[in-house]
Amino acid sequence: MTYAITQTCCSDATCVSVCPVNCIHPTPEEPDFGRTEMLYIDPKSCIDCGACADACPVEAVFPVDSLPAAQQEYGPLNAAYFADRGDAEKAPGGPNFHVWGEPVFTRSLPSDFAPLRVAVVGTGPAGMYAAEDLLLHTSAEVTLIDRLPVAGGLIRYGVAPDHLSTKKAGDTFARFHTHPRVRMHLGLEVGRDITPEELGAHHDAVIYAVGASAGRRLGIPGEDLTGSICATTFVSWYNAHPEIAPDAVDLSAERVVVVGTGNVALDAARILVSDPDALAAGDIAGHALDALRAGSVREVVLLGRRGPEDAAYTRSELLALKHLDGVDLVVDDHDPRTGAAIDAAGPGDRAALLRDVPREAVDWSGPPRQGRRIVFRFHSAPVEALGDTGLSGVRVTDGGTDGGTDGREIPAGLLLRAVGQRGLPVTGLPFDEATGTVPHEGGRVTGRPGTYVVGWIKRGPSGGIGANRTCAAETVGTLLDDAVGGQLPAPHHGAKAFQRLVRRRNRRVVDARGLAEIDRAERALGLRDGRPRVKLATVPELVAAARGSRRRIPG
Repeated sequence: MTYAITQTCCSDATCVSVCPVNCIHPTPEEPDFGRTEMLYIDPKSCIDCGACADACPVEAVFPVDSLPAAQQEYGPLNAAYFADRGDAEKAPGGPNFHVWGEPVFTRSLPSDFAPLRVAVVGTGPAGMYAAEDLLLHTSAEVTLIDRLPVAGGLIRYGVAPDHLSTKKAGDTFARFHTHPRVRMHLGLEVGRDITPEELGAHHDAVIYAVGASAGRRLGIPGEDLTGSICATTFVSWYNAHPEIAPDAVDLSAERVVVVGTGNVALDAARILVSDPDALAAGDIAGHALDALRAGSVREVVLLGRRGPEDAAYTRSELLALKHLDGVDLVVDDHDPRTGAAIDAAGPGDRAALLRDVPREAVDWSGPPRQGRRIVFRFHSAPVEALGDTGLSGVRVTDGGTDGGTDGREIPAGLLLRAVGQRGLPVTGLPFDEATGTVPHEGGRVTGRPGTYVVGWIKRGPSGGIGANRTCAAETVGTLLDDAVGGQLPAPHHGAKAFQRLVRRRNRRVVDARGLAEIDRAERALGLRDGRPRVKLATVPELVAAARGSRRRIPG
C-alpha cells in the first residue's frame, strides 16, 4: 500500500517535513516548488508510514488502495510526476533532498535579537503564514488586523463551500488567534479607522496581506447590464461575504455564461449545477442555498478565448466536474482546432482530460435541453453583452481557422466574468496600476522603511493557499534582515497605547474572544439546521454574535 496526494492539496509542504524517506516532491528546495498544481508522492519510495496523511492540514493524503471512486485518478497522477525523474536528485545530499524532521522553513537569528512588535493587516492565508513564521521562529509580538469583523480572508470567503477539506487549513491558522503574543483587532480598517502612519508609529514593522479583491473587466459593450457580474462577486455571495447583498445574484435564468476557464470559473459552474442538498453539507450561505433551490439554472457555458491546451484550470478541478452526479460535460465542437488539440494532447496535458468528454455542435438557438450540463466552448470570446435593461444574451466569436467571426449569439440570463483579479491601491502605499500590486523588493515596500507586503498584493493573483507560505517566508526573511541590520524605524508608542487608540476610533472591534463567540454562534445555527455551520452574513450579525448577543441574530 502506498499513499497518494489528491484534489485538495494546498502545497504548503507540511507533509514534506515529516516524510522519513523524502518521497514527496517538489520540495521547497526544488525550483518548481510553488509552480506545480500540487505535491506528489513517489509510489516507488513510499514506505506506507502514513506520516504525511496525519500531518496534512487539508486531509488530501490517502492510501491508494482506499481512494474513493471520484479520486481514483490520483494514484496514476502521482506516479506520472516521477516518470522522468531520476533517483539521484532525491538521494541524501542530492539537490532536492529534504532532511526528515527538519522544518521546511527555518530562521537563524543573533542570540541577542530583541523582540519585535509587528502588525499584520489581513487574516487570510498570506497574512497568517507570515504571522506563523514570526511566532514560531522569533519572539515577536503580532497584531492581527482585518477590516471585516471575522478572520479567515480567502479561506472563509474564497474557497468553495463544497471544498470542506481545503477549508480545514483555517484550523491550522486558528491556533494562532489565541497565541499569548497575539493581539487581534477585527473590524478595524486601515485608512478609515486608523492611518498607515498611526499603525507604523505603534509597531516596528507592518505587513500588508490585503489580497487582490477586484475582478478584471472584459471591456465589451453591455458589460454593466443587470445580470452581468464579476465571478468574485458570485463567489463572495455564495460564501456569505457581508459586503455582498443576499439578493445580489438572480438565478431565474436557465442558462449562465461564464467567461474564463480557470479554477474560479470551474468553481462557479460546479456550484450553479450541483444538487443544493449536497451543497447543504458545507458552509454555503443560507441565502445562496435558498436561491439555488428556487433557481432555474440548467446549463453553464464556459467560454475560453484560446484552446483547451491553454485552459487555466488545474487537473483536480476538472476531475471534480467529471464526477458531479447528474451533470453532463460537453465540448462544443464549433471549431476544428478544439477537437484537434484534444486528440493530439499527451498523457500529462490538461487537454487530454477532455478526451472522454462528448463533443457536439451545440444548438444555441433555443433554451437548454433537459437535464443539467456544463458546456466547454473554446476559441470563443465575448464581444457584447446583449439586452435593454437586463442581460438577455452574449454575442461571442464563432471560432474558425481564420480567427473567427462575432456573429454567434448565446441566449443567457446571467454573465459571470472570471478573467482574473487584481489588487486595489492601499492607502499610504505606492501602487503599480499595470500589475495591480504594491512595488517591493523581496516584500519590502519601495520607499517605505518598515513596511512590507505578502500574498497577492505582493506578487499578483497567482498560486493557491500553500504558495503563500513561501511568499511569506521571503517577506519575513527580508523583514528580519532589516531588523538585524538596524533598518527598521523605531516605534513612537507601545502596545497599550495602540489598544487605546483602537478603542477610541472603533467601539465595534472584535478580539479573539469575540471571534470564538462568532464561531460558536455559527455552529449553533448549523446544528439547528443540520449543517456544519450557518455563516452570519452581515456586519451587525457578526458583531452581535461577538458580543454574545445571539438573541439579536435572525432565526
